[in-house]
Amino acid sequence: MARLQLSKSSLARERKNLMAFERFLPSLDLKRQQLMAERAKAARSLVATRAEIEALEKNVGRGLRMLADRDVDLTDLARVTDVRLGTENIVGTRLPVVEEVDVEIRSYALMGRPHWVDAVAARLTEMLKLRIAVQVDERRLALLEAAVKTITQRVNLFDKVLIPKTRQNIKRVQIYLSDAEKAAVVRSKIAKRKRATATTA
Repeated sequence: MARLQLSKSSLARERKNLMAFERFLPSLDLKRQQLMAERAKAARSLVATRAEIEALEKNVGRGLRMLADRDVDLTDLARVTDVRLGTENIVGTRLPVVEEVDVEIRSYALMGRPHWVDAVAARLTEMLKLRIAVQVDERRLALLEAAVKTITQRVNLFDKVLIPKTRQNIKRVQIYLSDAEKAAVVRSKIAKRKRATATTA
C-alpha cells in the first residue's frame, strides 16, 4: 500500500474516498440482504421439493403395492430425454431455472400389461421431474451461498477496513496539518520578535 502523504491534496483525496465508500456501502449491504433473502427462499424451496419426493414415495408405497410383483418388467419404463434450463438474474447472480423436462415413457402393450402400469408411469414421470428440480434447487442454493459469502466479505471490507482506515488517515493528515500550521505561526512570531529586537538594537 502506498505511503500516506501528509498534505492538503492528500486530505482532499482521502475525504473524497471516504464519501465514495460511505455512499457505496449501503447499496452493497442492501444487495447482501436481498441475496440472503433469496438464499432463504432457495433453502425453503429445496426443503419443499424434497418433501414432495418423500410424499410421492410414501404415496407410491401405499397406493401401488402391486409394484412388488416381480413378473411385471418395469425396467426403463420412464427416462428423461431432455432438460431445458434457463437463467434468472438475482441481484447480479445468475441462477439456473428449470424451464422444461421431457420424460419418455417406454411403449408397452396396453393389453399385455396390468392396468396399474399407467399409474406407475405417471408417478415415475413426476418423480424424475422432482429429482431434476432438487438438483437445480441444490445448485441455486450453492450459488446463492457463494454470492452471500462474497458480498459479505465486500461489506466487511468497506465497513471494517476501508472506511475506518480512511477516517484514520484523514485524522492523521488533519493533525499533521494543524501541527504544521501552529508551528508556522510560532516561527512567524519568533521571526517577528527577532526583527523587532534587531531594529531596536
